Amino acid sequence: MIIDRGVATCRWRAFRFALTVVALCALIPGVSAADAVDEARQAVDSASSRSPAWTGPTSGPGAQPGKSIAVLAEDLRNGGVLGVAQGIREAARAMGWKVRILDAGGTAAGRSRAVADALASRPDGLVICGSDAHELEPTLRRANTPLPPVVGWHAGPSPGAIAGTSVAMNVSTDPIAVARTTALAAVAQSGGKAGVVVFTDSRFAIATAKAQAMADVIRQCSGCRLLEVRDVAISDSAARMPAVIRELLAAHGPRWTHALAINDIYFDYAVPVLIEAAAPNGAISLLSAGDGSAPAFMRIRAGTYQTGTVAEPLNMQGWQVVDELNRLLAGQPVSGFVAPVHLVSGENVASDGGSRFVYDPENGYRDIYLRIWKRR
Repeated sequence: MIIDRGVATCRWRAFRFALTVVALCALIPGVSAADAVDEARQAVDSASSRSPAWTGPTSGPGAQPGKSIAVLAEDLRNGGVLGVAQGIREAARAMGWKVRILDAGGTAAGRSRAVADALASRPDGLVICGSDAHELEPTLRRANTPLPPVVGWHAGPSPGAIAGTSVAMNVSTDPIAVARTTALAAVAQSGGKAGVVVFTDSRFAIATAKAQAMADVIRQCSGCRLLEVRDVAISDSAARMPAVIRELLAAHGPRWTHALAINDIYFDYAVPVLIEAAAPNGAISLLSAGDGSAPAFMRIRAGTYQTGTVAEPLNMQGWQVVDELNRLLAGQPVSGFVAPVHLVSGENVASDGGSRFVYDPENGYRDIYLRIWKRR
């Protein structure tokens, strides 16, 4: 279903206003903690509504024929990176393009190798999927070869072009709205009494921005406690998280009621330790500010510690990446589309997750893009 862009903009502004009101409630004299919790619940309810209607582009250039693109995937063990890569492959197949996906494995050496391999093939377009664009830019420039149009996914702290880099469009939801929604869910669940640990990866600007936004919401909640912010590299999460969780349980005990993370992958390795420690399901609630992985959906559906994830529409964003590249290859500006924030919880996971255990909005985006590309 397609709705009027003006109506969609008004709805998005209303949601952002709700997030702002919640933040201010803790700071304005005379606003009670109960009122702040009510505002948090309203914002969470808004973000939890069923798949929103399409608010993206409805026109653009037809498919540019015979193109090939290279995808620099930060780490295909990351469910978000994997989901977008799959969406890119699906969309490129519909476009009639060739795709080469190179897995950097989450390391600097892997990124350098992936860049060299990608540019050696002289692609018509390049995708930076999950890597930090500013960190990667010197490596791209050292290649001494003309760069093709570059589109990113989670390559910087905000959607749009990334200043000082080759990225013409960074495809993402609004990471600050995502992070605030995640933290507000903890405020709402706890009745304004959450004891919170935040997990982040300081190597990435988008992760740092999300962690700061989540921490700010918890600090502004008068009855909540920010216990600590833990910096754990996503690529090291399998090795480090078990020991980190044991340490946190010992240090904070029952004061620790909520874990907020910038990515679901941290919880893949946290849950086995919580089970081993016989922590009751209701004792610690896990909430993620992205990306909506299949294991996260399974945990939410089973009621195993994780209660929510602000899921990215990963497959849809893969299609958007291809559309943005097609616009650049046609000499046209990018669409600049930013998908709405969506919280998946136990209440809506059956409808939003479906049997695929992934958030894939029922807004007709495939048919819309195919019509734009003149492929249908």
